[in-house]
Amino acid sequence: MSSTRSGSSSSKSHVLIFPFPAQGHILPILDFTHQLAFAGLNSTILVTPKNLSNLNSLLSTHPSIQTFVLPFPSHPKIPPGVENVSQVGNTINLPMRIALSKLQDPIIKWFKSHPSPPVAIISDFMLGWTFKMAHHLGIPRIAFFSSSAFYASIIKYWSESAKVLQYLPILEFSDLPGPPSFKKDHLPTTIRRYRESDPQSEFLKDDASANFLGWGCVFNSFLAVEGLYLDYLRRKLGHSRVYGVGPLALMGTNNGMDRGNPNSECNTNYVLKWLDECPDGSVLYVCFGSQKFLEKVQMEALANGLELSGTRFVWVVKTGTSTTQQKEIVPNGFVDRVIGRGLVINEWAPQVSILNHPAVAGFLSHCGWNSLLEGITGGAMTLAWPMEVDQFVNARLLEDLGIALRVCEGAEAVPDSAELAKIIANSICAGSPQKVRAKALRDEGIEAVANNGSSKKDLDEFVKLLPQF
Repeated sequence: MSSTRSGSSSSKSHVLIFPFPAQGHILPILDFTHQLAFAGLNSTILVTPKNLSNLNSLLSTHPSIQTFVLPFPSHPKIPPGVENVSQVGNTINLPMRIALSKLQDPIIKWFKSHPSPPVAIISDFMLGWTFKMAHHLGIPRIAFFSSSAFYASIIKYWSESAKVLQYLPILEFSDLPGPPSFKKDHLPTTIRRYRESDPQSEFLKDDASANFLGWGCVFNSFLAVEGLYLDYLRRKLGHSRVYGVGPLALMGTNNGMDRGNPNSECNTNYVLKWLDECPDGSVLYVCFGSQKFLEKVQMEALANGLELSGTRFVWVVKTGTSTTQQKEIVPNGFVDRVIGRGLVINEWAPQVSILNHPAVAGFLSHCGWNSLLEGITGGAMTLAWPMEVDQFVNARLLEDLGIALRVCEGAEAVPDSAELAKIIANSICAGSPQKVRAKALRDEGIEAVANNGSSKKDLDEFVKLLPQF
């Protein structure tokens, strides 16, 4: 069963947008769709029922955008009622990818019955199987990357050398600029657990490889951050259809403002008023995204580090959701001891507004790509605590750019409180080269999406070529 929201004109080029159902993937591809709509292109967005609400802001802005709603395919490792990774966590990434591949037949049926079918498919890089589907339909597939071009470059190299690399404890990506090397434990599960001839491993490798076989690739990134890797991919792919169009949030329906559920103890005005009382460049923002819950010993070490640092801070603590009873517990007495210079927020925070406040100088982060882009566009240097998936790769990129310092690494790691306090104090209170470089990179990000900026030019070139399909 499917439903379609009508309203597009058949006289314009029509593209099918297929997001991967995780918030860090959905939001940037919707921002990209927003830009396509402004350029006069028609779009249909494919989602499952429980992800439809994510489209509300975009659909209210662009009533002509259609929706294509398909029932979520069942999978034994996905709990009933779960249709988004954020409901459970990254452990269901692989089952989610396998489940969504079952939508191929209904998509093909819809396509063949459509009076004005799409001329192209733009799908998330976690949906590499759509390349073969697009080939079957005789239309191009464009891979949309909600991750970095550095990460994509590593995946590209690995997908060509997986059999050789699978038994090495340290992987050197000798073809990339640098060249970079990583402990295998610091690489995504797809790479760490690959075993030749294993069906799941081969599915993931083929899925990754397919992203580079289509017509082109679009990245939520920009030249000043990833020019080296965008150029690397162009050389490897043998064509110029690799586009850096970010930071997309600055051009999205919210224009870089906060998105999420504000129904929490945190009131945006309250937080911003608290920050207004702080000197410029004096506050550290601490947040580890929506997926990773810190254990008690990690919370204690982090709390001790913040307390010992003497630095002002805003710390977002997760208190559990309807689908998980996990909670992060702040040590007893901590809030009272840091009253006046520390603000602990439960569950949800206006992250973009916080990072753009002049009082905020740093961001202690798990290094998810969307969070890092928000930090960059806010001009905040990063204290990096990468934990999983692409986060170690992203942390390395920011270190190489001169805007990040590593404070801990690993999902189970416990930071040394005294050392953490020292790094926080030296980088935030006393100032650091990373703070200076972060402010400069923020300006380059704003310039990238402005008229004649690198990202705006890439976007315009993409839109110019799309109707030619």
